[in-house]
Amino acid sequence: MRKSGHIPRVYLDAALGVGDIITLDDAKRHHLVTVLRLGAEAPVTLFNGDGHEYAAHVDHADRKRMTLAVTAQHSPERESPLLITLYQAIARGDRMDFALAKAVELGVTRIQPVFTERGKVKLEGSRLEKKQAHWQAVAESAAEQSGRLVRPAVAPALPLAETLSEGAEGNCLQLMLAPTATGGLASITRKKRIALLVGPESGLSDTEIAEATRTGWQPITLGPRVLRTESAGMAALAALQTCWGDLAG
Repeated sequence: MRKSGHIPRVYLDAALGVGDIITLDDAKRHHLVTVLRLGAEAPVTLFNGDGHEYAAHVDHADRKRMTLAVTAQHSPERESPLLITLYQAIARGDRMDFALAKAVELGVTRIQPVFTERGKVKLEGSRLEKKQAHWQAVAESAAEQSGRLVRPAVAPALPLAETLSEGAEGNCLQLMLAPTATGGLASITRKKRIALLVGPESGLSDTEIAEATRTGWQPITLGPRVLRTESAGMAALAALQTCWGDLAG
């Protein structure tokens, strides 16, 4: 049973407008009808990445079909002024899910999963396709839960070497977490566009660090303690949003 006063938020990959009647797919219908037990006239908030939220209510609901009526459009300010792409080394199971969900909650714009030399996860073919769909679903759920107005895209996973040159595009600040780095964020000149590279559990290899440095990535440290891959990105994103983004209050 849903908590009293809590209005579910639902991401839809479709155009939205006041007066529209939206038919939900089976997965979203099941969640709202069977899990949350929403009935006729129950309020729902919709968003589709266009920068707005849409107030809606249940128009019809049963075990086969659910429609929502869109009644109003709102434009709250919840997106960070920073445009951050997280280059996250692929971690095992729940660790990757945790890293992606927290990145979305902390305002990333895009996520690029990367295969690294020391990474222990091997994915290809249909297994990789299923995992990609799962990661995007994790990001979507986190966006719904955290009040985001966009659903950050999870790009197709690639070897790290194939992504290093991407970060330099569009006057982007490229930051790489490295325990051997001597400086932190205080030594970096602020930019709006940021690429953040987080290595695997065993860290980036010397070769990867050298190649990333050669292509313009700046190594930074988060302090004297060693953080796991799923918490390192979260800590770095929180620091970026606090220093330069929208967590400063």
